[in-house]
Amino acid sequence: MSEFTVTETKANHVKIFDTTLRDGEQSPGASMSLGEKLQVAEILDGMGVDVIEAGFPIASNGDFEAVSEVAKTVKNAVVCGLARAGAKDIDRAAEAIVHAKRPRIHTFISTSPVHMKYKLQMEPDAVYEAVIASVTRARNHTDDVEWSAEDGTRTDFDFLCRCTEAAIKAGATTINIPDTVGYSVPEEYYALFQSLMERVPGADTVTFSTHCHNDLGMAVANSLAGVNAGARQIECTINGIGERAGNAALEEIVMAIKTRGDKLPYWTSIDSTYLTRASKLVSAVTSFPVQYNKAIVGKNAFAHESGIHQDGMLKHTETYEIMTPESVGVAATSLVMGKHSGRHAFREKLKELGYEMGDNAFADAFKRFKALADKKKHVYDEDIEALVDDEIGTADDGIKVMALTVIAGSMGPQMATLTLDIDGEHRTVQAMGNGPVDATFNAIKEMVPHDAKLQLYQVHAVTEGTDAQAEVSVKLEENGKTVIGRGADPDTLVSSARAYVHALNKLITKRERTKPEALKAG
Repeated sequence: MSEFTVTETKANHVKIFDTTLRDGEQSPGASMSLGEKLQVAEILDGMGVDVIEAGFPIASNGDFEAVSEVAKTVKNAVVCGLARAGAKDIDRAAEAIVHAKRPRIHTFISTSPVHMKYKLQMEPDAVYEAVIASVTRARNHTDDVEWSAEDGTRTDFDFLCRCTEAAIKAGATTINIPDTVGYSVPEEYYALFQSLMERVPGADTVTFSTHCHNDLGMAVANSLAGVNAGARQIECTINGIGERAGNAALEEIVMAIKTRGDKLPYWTSIDSTYLTRASKLVSAVTSFPVQYNKAIVGKNAFAHESGIHQDGMLKHTETYEIMTPESVGVAATSLVMGKHSGRHAFREKLKELGYEMGDNAFADAFKRFKALADKKKHVYDEDIEALVDDEIGTADDGIKVMALTVIAGSMGPQMATLTLDIDGEHRTVQAMGNGPVDATFNAIKEMVPHDAKLQLYQVHAVTEGTDAQAEVSVKLEENGKTVIGRGADPDTLVSSARAYVHALNKLITKRERTKPEALKAG
């Protein structure tokens, strides 16, 4: 593996604009609580993200509060609020970011023929005037204004040039050309940026930005093509989450630039050792599992099972690894914890796995670890990750599983006795069902009545062995709103109850945070 030294200059620095908290949260079922958003924002700030898009302030009071609190919390990164081209959107965004050390307003409007005709129902001249008015208004609130041409890659090029020039003249400091529907291919996206920068007056005075969706699986490739053409900001998300097929994955962008300096002579401010930790946190708080073969942060990204591969790795790691596991925050050890491990060892293991926890959260996690160690002969890293992720994902839940006893078997009937903590009050019910899982879920429904439909129930073992923890995913749907909950426990039924209750908590939260369809952007 060759090492390529890239001279770090301002000209070849690529800003990382993370939109996990905004575009990422628009993934169906991926809503986060305020506490979870602050956790994600803190790790993004710590790893060196340049710009954090904290949300869409006018979408709901919850979104406004989240952007405002992130703005107060973040120490280094620019904090950005998204706004449509209307005055109310822009003023609301400005109000939300007022406490940020480095505030930015990101305003957008659709510019493609299909969006202008069917979505906006506006003529091109009206859209052009809206560009000028919105950027001017945003600039009155802050010196850092980003303008986006939604569906830019399907926009008439002459009109795109006209709008871009108007945005620059009105005071925009960043120009974003999104591939909103993931339609572009790399050479096409490259040519678009190159042509814009050559033709638009003042293009050399602003930063151009990419924002690519992954509908055809080319979001990362397109983003890097845009950088090769002169863009110096990439908009992306942790784990590539986002609407439909998601966005460009931050971890893939960062490691591509870091690993291939010969073809990508750029640099970012990201500390790549945070990548695995950030991936796990976002997966936990959104209940979106990371696919095993996901590049950079997937469970199998540094696993080698083939005999030929293992032989090569034993002789020299560079035979099959183009980066080290340590460079992305993956620990080399896997089986070191057990029932005799103490608090200090457990805390060090958590740090090794990328978790920083407060004293109360640590105490709860350690208690669960000791209980798990009493049940399992071997405790693997994956067991600890599942345990802590479950703890993080349910920390703010108003409903919690306290105890569960199930009677099951071929003779029947199947019966569950369940105790829940509902806003501090313990309640116990007994319910029957067509099987132990159905009985457990019926008990939950009896205590927390709802009309949500169960769309997915999925179980997988965290590690090998019959004593492995079961990790359960549950998807609930109510009135078009979808959420996913996860739970982990050596007992599959306890894990099932936790997953269902976790999803139910998220659904209750989401009822209060409904976003109009028209507010979606990107």
